Amino acid sequence: MQDETFIHPLAIVEPGAGIGAGVQIGPFCHVGPDVTIGDGTRLISHVVVAGATTIGRNCTIHPQAVLGGPPQSTGHKGGRTTLTIGDNCIIREFVSMNTGTDFGRGATTVGDNGHFLAYVHIAHDCAIGNNVTMTNGVTLAGHIEVGDFVGIGGLSAIHQFVRIGHNAFIAGGSMILGDVIPYAMVGGNRATLRGMNVVGMKRSGVPKAEILKLRRAYRILFDRTRPLAENIERVREEFADSVYSMKVVDFMLARGKRQFTLPPLKGAADDDADGQD
Repeated sequence: MQDETFIHPLAIVEPGAGIGAGVQIGPFCHVGPDVTIGDGTRLISHVVVAGATTIGRNCTIHPQAVLGGPPQSTGHKGGRTTLTIGDNCIIREFVSMNTGTDFGRGATTVGDNGHFLAYVHIAHDCAIGNNVTMTNGVTLAGHIEVGDFVGIGGLSAIHQFVRIGHNAFIAGGSMILGDVIPYAMVGGNRATLRGMNVVGMKRSGVPKAEILKLRRAYRILFDRTRPLAENIERVREEFADSVYSMKVVDFMLARGKRQFTLPPLKGAADDDADGQD
């Protein structure tokens, strides 16, 4: 990374844009007047940054990415809304991220250390956590919440207003219509739960004892012999000493009227998780 700011002669940076120290803006980029770019960020070439967009420090943005375009919503009346991207993000070719809507959150937010591969789309009013990876062709509709350390496989699509909990893993080609609990694996066209994301939990430093508790809690939560509300209360009582299990319970209790939690495959309430303990 160069220490001095460099703007290629073939780039357009409009008056009013805020450009940090050491920023590199390559040829044929277009940076709008309401844009702020943090120190050390690099726009390789052919990047469009529009709208009221703030990009953090030390990001790398690849050709044909379009950041801060207006929301793709007929309800938006043109009010000033924003896109904020955190530090140390890698944004690959043809990624698009839109600003929020004036009837929604008014903001789209992306956390630190994100890795967004080619053709990812993040729609209006989404809130993306830290250390999130979205592989090629992932498509998010509006008003989606994604927790920290989430991995989403290629060509997956997520319905509006869905919540994805921390440390969840979504298999490639999944169609997500409901909320994904923290630490879960999901997959399929009209996706279902496939157990707990044991590998992801280990990588994140979750203790083995807590992983075992989570897997037991999972089996109780999705035991179809009892109502879900009863299962949640049972887990709440039996696993009150487990911070991670309580995060799952709190996530499920925070559902809105329009939301439902993805269930396991019909007749499969067990946590397979590739047989890992």
